[in-house]
Amino acid sequence: MNQIFSTKFLVCILFFSIVSLHAQDDAAELAKKLANPIASLISVPFQNNSDYGIGDLKGSRNTLNFQPVIPISINENLNMIARVVLPIVTQNNITGIAEKQSGLSDAVVSAFFSPKNTKNGFTWGVGPAFLIPTGTDDFLTSKKFGIGPTAVALKQSNGWTIGALVNQLWSVAGSDERPDVSQMFVQPFITHNWKSGAGIGLVGEWTQNWEARTTSVWLIPNVSGVTSIGKQKISLAIGPRVHLIAPESMRADWGWRAMVIFLFPK
Repeated sequence: MNQIFSTKFLVCILFFSIVSLHAQDDAAELAKKLANPIASLISVPFQNNSDYGIGDLKGSRNTLNFQPVIPISINENLNMIARVVLPIVTQNNITGIAEKQSGLSDAVVSAFFSPKNTKNGFTWGVGPAFLIPTGTDDFLTSKKFGIGPTAVALKQSNGWTIGALVNQLWSVAGSDERPDVSQMFVQPFITHNWKSGAGIGLVGEWTQNWEARTTSVWLIPNVSGVTSIGKQKISLAIGPRVHLIAPESMRADWGWRAMVIFLFPK
């Protein structure tokens, strides 16, 4: 997807909808569920990340993550929350001067098994995560299949949500010409939502590549809100991306994130 079009599209939707934002009876409940990655809520997020001034060539990268979340009832006590993260990437001046790559990157598919009932606002989920080599360009894929564990735990109380998500992936098959994958991802998060559905949050993203011995840490504050376009309920969020830790060849000077999430409450 063209970087300029995708970023302008998301920004236009965001600000148009914020202008028309109005309180809804169920906005607070939807915002509470959205703050919980394993809530029983069907959602289709489009998360756009734009980063600039990357590495020695001062390149740019736009990553639009398509992230559908589908809860499946296993029995009266247990849900399985299926989650897909499929990145659509456009990057310039990353691999060389005036070089550009555009296409799909590798997908991560997770399945969290989680109790339906929370206790004192605390809930958790565990399950497998899979790395699927869906990348359409040699620079955007590991060409490896991977598997590993994933887990999430959080507590919700008085409008606050505090928790963390983690996964670890190891390659088990794929191209012998590519290096093995051993990568950990940790995502702590804290959010406060008001009864209107508006909220503020802070997300950390730590990626540890054990094979390459590289560390990347992002800090992403955001503001969010729940509204409707016609009968379609949506959530909107926007905020800066701050690259705290990275090798010099991978560090970005600055970036931003915008999200549009289509909600399908029961």
